[in-house]
Amino acid sequence: MLSQAEIEGFGDAQPVPSQTVIEARDLNLVFGSGETAVQALKDVNLTINKGDFVSFIGPSGCGKTTFLRCIAALEQPTGGSLTVNGMSPEEARKARAYGYVFQHAGLYPWRTIAKNIKLPLEIMGYSKAEQESRVEEVLKLVELEGFGGKFPWQLSGGMQQRASIARALGFDADILLMDEPFGALDEIVRDHLNEQLLQLWARTDKTIGFVTHSIPEAVYLSTKIVVMSPRPGRIHEIIDSPLPKERPLDIRDSAEFIEVSHRVREGLRAGHAE
Repeated sequence: MLSQAEIEGFGDAQPVPSQTVIEARDLNLVFGSGETAVQALKDVNLTINKGDFVSFIGPSGCGKTTFLRCIAALEQPTGGSLTVNGMSPEEARKARAYGYVFQHAGLYPWRTIAKNIKLPLEIMGYSKAEQESRVEEVLKLVELEGFGGKFPWQLSGGMQQRASIARALGFDADILLMDEPFGALDEIVRDHLNEQLLQLWARTDKTIGFVTHSIPEAVYLSTKIVVMSPRPGRIHEIIDSPLPKERPLDIRDSAEFIEVSHRVREGLRAGHAE
């Protein structure tokens, strides 16, 4: 039974603070040196919390992919700080903190879909039984049950991208980094995969970083939209989405959606003018 003090204190409960997953402070990255030096990122400050779906949008060469690659320890910042789950990106990589989905599926044509998904698990030393279990689970997550025995060339482009997402989900990392994964697909397939990605995010509660050139895609998917300006890559504006977490595709016709899209478009224009 609760004590009187516990009962009286019930109404005083404080909300649980958001858990910071990725934090960049005054992050800079310069490629090369001297007269040939190129500043790809300049003074980037950003906090991504657990469960956020954050899209990065901006013109080509603004540092969207470069920032994602810094998170994944594929590029080394030259200034400032960056942490992933409170660790350096290198430590986070060794701790298998994230999965990475590239612009192209990158599936090995001589391996079946199931064996492509198994590859990271094989490298990490998972048992064969665990590999089988995880492959079955992630194929179900991306709605590719029954396709594990197929080869990549037997699947459509959209299905190959879903297989690539399944591979990134195979070792159940809390963070999913996605570098314009649907950019090469036609509009209808892209819409369908956007819907599926939102459903997957809702089921798994992953923290997602997503690079895109599409304003509708960024607005439809995200809880937070990071608008970046041309090189040197800077954050011009961070827009928190007012849209509900459950988003049918026709929400894109709503006044709220159109208003957020307008804000993103204006942010891109203003970023160009800086």
